[in-house]
Amino acid sequence: MKELRFRQVHLDFHTSPCIPAIGAKFDKKQWQDALKKAHVNSITCFSSCHHGWSYHPTAVGMMHPGLNFNLLRAQMDACHEIDVNVPIYLTGGVNNLAADRHPEWREITADGRYTGWVSSPIQPGFKKLCFNTPYLDYLCAMIEEAVRLFPDANGVFIDIISQSPCCCHWCMADMAKEGYDPENPEDRKRFAKRTLLKYYKRTTEAARSLNSDMPVFHNSGNVTAGNREILPYFSHLELESLPTGGWGYDHYPMSAAYCRKLDLDFLGMTGKFHTTWGEFGGFKHPNALRYECAAMLAQGSKCSIGDQLHPSGNLDESTYELIGKAYEEVEKKEPWCGHAASAADVAILSNTAFNPGTKPEGAWAPYGEIGASRLLLESHIHFDLLDQEMAFDPYKVLVLADDIRMTPDLKKRLDAFLARGGKLILSGASVLWKDRDEPAFDLPFDYAGISPFCPDYIKASETFAPDFVKTPFVMYLPSHRIKVKGGTSLGEIFDPYFNRNYAHFSSHQHTPYKPEPSGFDAGVMTDSILYFAHPVFSLYAGYGNVGLKHFVTNAVSAFAGKELSVHTNLPSQGRVTLMKQEPERRYILHLLYANTINRGSRMEMSGGNVRNSSTIEVIEELNPLYDVAASVKLPETVRKITLEPQGVELPVKKNGDGAYEVKLDRLVCHQMVVFHY
Repeated sequence: MKELRFRQVHLDFHTSPCIPAIGAKFDKKQWQDALKKAHVNSITCFSSCHHGWSYHPTAVGMMHPGLNFNLLRAQMDACHEIDVNVPIYLTGGVNNLAADRHPEWREITADGRYTGWVSSPIQPGFKKLCFNTPYLDYLCAMIEEAVRLFPDANGVFIDIISQSPCCCHWCMADMAKEGYDPENPEDRKRFAKRTLLKYYKRTTEAARSLNSDMPVFHNSGNVTAGNREILPYFSHLELESLPTGGWGYDHYPMSAAYCRKLDLDFLGMTGKFHTTWGEFGGFKHPNALRYECAAMLAQGSKCSIGDQLHPSGNLDESTYELIGKAYEEVEKKEPWCGHAASAADVAILSNTAFNPGTKPEGAWAPYGEIGASRLLLESHIHFDLLDQEMAFDPYKVLVLADDIRMTPDLKKRLDAFLARGGKLILSGASVLWKDRDEPAFDLPFDYAGISPFCPDYIKASETFAPDFVKTPFVMYLPSHRIKVKGGTSLGEIFDPYFNRNYAHFSSHQHTPYKPEPSGFDAGVMTDSILYFAHPVFSLYAGYGNVGLKHFVTNAVSAFAGKELSVHTNLPSQGRVTLMKQEPERRYILHLLYANTINRGSRMEMSGGNVRNSSTIEVIEELNPLYDVAASVKLPETVRKITLEPQGVELPVKKNGDGAYEVKLDRLVCHQMVVFHY
């Protein structure tokens, strides 16, 4: 497979049949000029959209009624003339034209409702289809026709790939035939998984029916850690993560921390919109795109920016000026970003992979995984995210957040990791065996189960206490009761007078703590294991408590600070990664900073053409930071240090710990510091 290009656009074109004159203003020169000015070298264009229409002549589907020429061919030819790739997009899981003609193909819940974005015929929106119906035959025929009509396409992108536990006619019949019990929710889930694998196999074969090397991507929003059985059907990964669309700015680094460990090229996908997909006339500030693209490069990925084409077929001038400001910088940075491998010291064991089924409804990962990721990001600790098949060998520290319990196999692997000199950070139930509430590690404490009190309070030991909190601070979830007999206690637990209920409550929320400590400890630190008695990472994901953060990071620093390769004085909104380009014999330290701001509020908006509003994390100004210092400890001898892409050489200096020191007078958005060995 050919490598992905760095500067891509994903060009949405979901267009109502009620809109006339589709593509009437398409102009090859305007199209080419816009892409060249924006430094774009790949753009995904539509074969078919969620409304179900095709944007070229078709014998399988139906061409958009407002279109009178082959728009996709015109777009592709214009792009290929200027060496811009064109992967083609086909709608997958939703297709309103097919759903309206064949309502029997729609997914149906166990209680008889349609699934998907709309369930009522008077609601505007897209309709979800079941891949176990003849719709899959129709979709495969659409794909086969598209690759036959466009053999010069640079890939196939199929969207909205999911399968609910469906009870349509075909699913009910096949479940009975194949030995599944439709009345059993777990059997319905297992059958949905079987159906989804059937989808992956057949559509991938369709996409490669003429060219076995055709790049194929199936979009379901996120790549689930540990779900490796679908990966043979992917040529690469595209990580959809629009910070302003509900994902936030911490989502992409966490997704990339896992995907860069897979043997697949990948890109990040943000959007030019102020909010999210489907927004015409919405623009984020150019500085936001500059930062988002820099963050993708720092995580070892290529870049994609989402846009939406106006029905006229004209690329929006403001949009491509906006994209150009980001991609001009990306183009200059590419030599230091291709074939770059993570050089992380720390890895988080994915709760999704090691403890499947723990992801809460509506969350994009288990809370422990989210909280651990955020704490490490804000502490400038570069990390990878691991599933069960990934090796522990490259790392000095492993984090098991809150609810990854020990199986014999995992315990054996972790014991070998400890024997090699590795260190573990555990919290909450991650110290226990999976099948019983007993500690799996020989730690110096007595274990007494989960506290009956919620919340309780921590008075941290002086070494670990936040510098602004000396008294007990609240913990919003129960602790595991431990009494430390050796090692270093992290602090004392204070119990409340009682739990809040109708018979006894105090004030507006929780009950205050008793003046005397409970006799239980907040955690323990030994030479090789740091254990927090509370699920501290879930707590940070849920509450963002600054005092809790300082308690955890102070303990992590005392426990593992000397093991870490990178240290910096960046503020908490700064981000750091360390990547390695082995063929070029160099490490690249990425330093990023942007001040994100929450704007907007939850409001009911009028009319059906806009969504209700909510808070949005935005970037407007890219404020400079001054006197930014960093130190990097490397196994190789560094012969030269440069700032790239400027090509400025810095003096090679070591500190007393043997780490190479650099200092930047000024940092704006993103700086690559390259250590040549």
